[in-house]
Amino acid sequence: MSLYLIGLGLGNHKDITVKGLEVVKASEEIYLESYTSCLGVKKEELEKFYGKEITELWREDVEYGADDMLDKIKANPDKHYSFLVIGDPLCATTHIDIYYRALKKGIKVEVIHNASIMNAVGCCGLHVYDFGATISMCFFTETWKPMSWYNKVLANR
Repeated sequence: MSLYLIGLGLGNHKDITVKGLEVVKASEEIYLESYTSCLGVKKEELEKFYGKEITELWREDVEYGADDMLDKIKANPDKHYSFLVIGDPLCATTHIDIYYRALKKGIKVEVIHNASIMNAVGCCGLHVYDFGATISMCFFTETWKPMSWYNKVLANR
């Protein structure tokens, strides 16, 4: 296997699944997507727990630099690479994009799911069936402030 998209869950470094932890420990390189959500611990705590160095990726790295990462992975098909995502790997379009871009390059991809905000909302007494379209409101930067979510919020209201 070449690339694993691994969900970290919602709380801290111990929420990773056993399967996810085994893959991380066997990985050549580990990437952490750090802009769509917040984890309850810092990257250094993850590194200590996994016993591995982690490369933190921000929006520009993932959306504009993913081809460099994927080309490196494609060149080493016998090695494992982990792409860590807070929550579940397939709850954000950014991660689905990485998945499809990897497949188009002929890279084998496996998804290791975990808890996400989509199923944790039940803790509030709410149910996902009672809502409209799901949206992501990403963290703004000084140069990037998307408004694509706004019309969906209005429609849901």
